Amino acid sequence: MGQLYLNKVQKFYGDFEVLKGVQLDVKDGEFVVFVGPSGCGKSTLLRMIAGLDATSAGDIVIDGLRVNELPPVKRGIAMVFQSYALYPHMSVFENIAFPLRVEKMAEDKIKAKVEHAARILHLEQRLQQKPGMLSGGQRQRVAIGRAIVREPKIFLFDEPLSNLDAALRADMRIELAKLHRQLKATMIYVTHDQVEAMTMADRIVVLNAGNIAQVGAPLELYHKPANLFVAGFIGNPKMNMLPVTCMGATSDGVTVDYKGQTATIPVDGSRAREGEALTLGVRPEHLLLGSGDLTLNVTPTVIERLGAQTVAYAVVDGKTENFCAMLPGTIGIRAEQPLSLGIKASDCHLFDAEGQAFERRVSLTEIDLSLLGPSAA
Repeated sequence: MGQLYLNKVQKFYGDFEVLKGVQLDVKDGEFVVFVGPSGCGKSTLLRMIAGLDATSAGDIVIDGLRVNELPPVKRGIAMVFQSYALYPHMSVFENIAFPLRVEKMAEDKIKAKVEHAARILHLEQRLQQKPGMLSGGQRQRVAIGRAIVREPKIFLFDEPLSNLDAALRADMRIELAKLHRQLKATMIYVTHDQVEAMTMADRIVVLNAGNIAQVGAPLELYHKPANLFVAGFIGNPKMNMLPVTCMGATSDGVTVDYKGQTATIPVDGSRAREGEALTLGVRPEHLLLGSGDLTLNVTPTVIERLGAQTVAYAVVDGKTENFCAMLPGTIGIRAEQPLSLGIKASDCHLFDAEGQAFERRVSLTEIDLSLLGPSAA
């Protein structure tokens, strides 16, 4: 079993509150990713679960047992760090075996466990080598192997791929996802990289300034962000935001005005008020060349040609800087050459003055709703 329950967990450094009453329930076997900008509290929360940092208030419960006062070795967890933390003078075998030797396990059991972990991680041919002879990805696999042999209830990963180059990070993401399916273990993974979060997580916990901004499946956060922070953080490039005014609202839609153009956004407008200042969100990949329910006149300032897509950063109506559009890779546009972009109302998100999202009233028939989490159905 590997159930984790965080009950109103707080952390203070002096008078500064780093974590503000975090409440979270992680099910056995889940792959949960903590994501957020630097300083949001994600690594601090992970270290508190591990027992490396003490809680200031609240409860950390693993499989029904409150573990706040237990040392790390008694919590049934294993942690993989960003820095690998391998012993350079030891072989791969001895690095993986180290926690078992600390426990004074019998030699035959150590050998069986290390060889089993090496098979899972494709390290069989590297067991007698030293860490200095390995690539970054292989060293990280050794660190993971050292966690596997402990057979923990919960695996904790603290930005384990940050030291790898882009190609290795992509490979290791795949390996970690396979490892989770194979071990069926509970895994909690900290990253600032929302691509890692989207590609690996069963559920994502988005943290902002010590609070949980939203918890949900990756596609739920993408299609139904709860607030402006999540909308701007999840998605790459990030969502574009435009100021609009409410012209009228019903439970099925909100009619907004943008510089004399009106469109009805299919959201639950029960709490919208006429004349209210709102924020319209549209993702770069949902912009169309030409006209739409709303049409923007933009002037590209920087164009990135990525092959499959062309990313244009632009000025909108001579004012809004760094508006971003993701267009087909073959499109013939140039910097400083004005063009028109269309927005479909059904692709839009809408947020109130406090940054809270209006619930979208859009059909997601082409998406398996089970991937969006229970709140999307």
